[in-house]
Formats: sequence, structure tokens, C-alpha cells
Amino acid sequence: MKSLRILFAAIVLALGAGPALAIDPLYQQQMERLSQIMGSLYFLAPLCKAGSTDWRAEAADLIALDQPDEDRRQRLSGAFNDGYTAYARFHRSCTPTAQAALQRLLAEAERTARDIHTRFAE
Repeated sequence: MKSLRILFAAIVLALGAGPALAIDPLYQQQMERLSQIMGSLYFLAPLCKAGSTDWRAEAADLIALDQPDEDRRQRLSGAFNDGYTAYARFHRSCTPTAQAALQRLLAEAERTARDIHTRFAE
């Protein structure tokens, strides 16, 4: 019986000994997708000469307003970079496909931002 208590105590200590892990907000997945879209727009918009929005600055502002911990900040920045890279691999000029992707991404960004705001803003 005593050895069982010692084993149980050791398990409890082992489970609680590490650093506490932060819990992602419910909108984290949508924020990562929005960051990814903004990265894609950062590549495509200048390629197709579509507007003067600095999508990198917009993404940085959005991330700063969310005040994420370092882990979440890295994931959001990584999503932005993934979005940029995904389109940079295949597009060198503003083709009809790039133009269509740009329009689709703008619409998705608007829907995603509106959804985050509607569901989670205070």
C-alpha cells in the first residue's frame, strides 16, 4: 500500500513538474489561416499590381493586437511565411490563375476576419 502511494505521488509530481502549457484561444486555427492568407496576399498583390496594402504590416498589426505568447506568435508568423512561400514557388508573373487566387484569397480573408470578429470579439 505504501509503495502504491509513493508511485502515485511520483506520477503526480512528474505530470506537474514541467512548465505549464498555454491553451490556445478558440480562434487560433482561424488566426493561423488568416495569417497564411495575408502571407499569400503579400506575395500576390504586388505581382498583380493589386492595391497598395502592405499585407506584412497588416499581419504584424493583427498579431500584435492579439498579444499572443511567444509560441503562438511563432506559429502565426510561420503561417504567414508558409502562405508567402506557397505562391512564390509557382507564380513568377500575374497570370489569370494568380489573379483568380488573389480574388479568392481576398474574399476568404474578409470572411475569416469577419467570423473571428463576430464570434470572439468582446
